[in-house]
Amino acid sequence: MMTLITGGAKCGKSKLAEKLLDSFMGNKIYMAAMLPYGDEAEAAIKRHRKLRKGKGFTTIEKYTDIEQTELPENCAVLLECMANLCANEMFREDKKHDVFSHIMCGIEKLHKCSEQLVIVTNEVGCDGIAYPAETAEYIRILSRINAAIAADADNVVECVYGIPVMLKGEICC
Repeated sequence: MMTLITGGAKCGKSKLAEKLLDSFMGNKIYMAAMLPYGDEAEAAIKRHRKLRKGKGFTTIEKYTDIEQTELPENCAVLLECMANLCANEMFREDKKHDVFSHIMCGIEKLHKCSEQLVIVTNEVGCDGIAYPAETAEYIRILSRINAAIAADADNVVECVYGIPVMLKGEICC
């Protein structure tokens, strides 16, 4: 089963993602994609670690190449967050691949190798602002990834002010 959770900044996406896996009895993997770069990132990482403390997650810090991750059998994966992973892949120094295809290959592997896959992403591209070309390309790629995952996902949820709004499927939490 695959669930995509989207929404704006600090709207409850992570809390919902963790809650969806509360009752999962197997190995729970938290795949962290945020590079610890700068004070703001460090604060966010610290906050997320505190939120999931005692919930049974094993953290794997994986900033790129998620398809190379070895997972235990019968596990659940929470990938946090697609926006960071996309940026990491897009702006890596050794980029020699199509970012969309590379990430989707990784998502396909995670989906096949896990009982449950929960992906957290960010809502992008709806603010109407004209961005510089590089940022606009990032938004285009992330939007394309989000749309592709949403099409394949069993469940798609948008968090609005901490309220989960079902866009596809059904979740129980």
